[in-house]
Amino acid sequence: MKTTLKSSDRVAVPVIIGLSIAVPVIVLILMLLPERYNIFGTDTITFPLFHAILNFATAVLLIVGYFFMRIQNYVLHRNTMIAAFGLSAIFLVSYVLSKISNEPIPYGGEGILRYVYFFILVSHIVLSGIIVPLVLFTIYRGLSGEYEKHARIARWTFPIWLYVAITGVLVFLFMLPYY
Repeated sequence: MKTTLKSSDRVAVPVIIGLSIAVPVIVLILMLLPERYNIFGTDTITFPLFHAILNFATAVLLIVGYFFMRIQNYVLHRNTMIAAFGLSAIFLVSYVLSKISNEPIPYGGEGILRYVYFFILVSHIVLSGIIVPLVLFTIYRGLSGEYEKHARIARWTFPIWLYVAITGVLVFLFMLPYY
């Protein structure tokens, strides 16, 4: 059986794929900048603290949104998940600005904590790249009323997005002594 794309898919799918490629590429390019421009005149800890707060709030909203889905309050589920998406979008813009503004700070921990930190950091970074298309497709399928597709992809999106949000906070806590 041949499936055809809906007319909205003809626009949404390429946009989602384009953003899913562009976001990690832009972040990588910004991380490799030879010079930083502290355009806001912020302290070294300002962006990381803000990012940790956004990640924590996103994790809470994800859990609350999951709860609303489980009790079949789909309006509150939708609104909560849109709020989590909004916080993640704010995080992404802020993260890009932080890469322009602040030099990277190396982790100074030693021993077993160093290995734990780098495991958390690497898994956080890898899954952060993967979560972009997952979130975009999950939100799109939910808002377009394709609930079966939404549910299938959300089974993967939710735990990965929650992990990325929680590990974002953990990375901040590990780095806190070095800011």
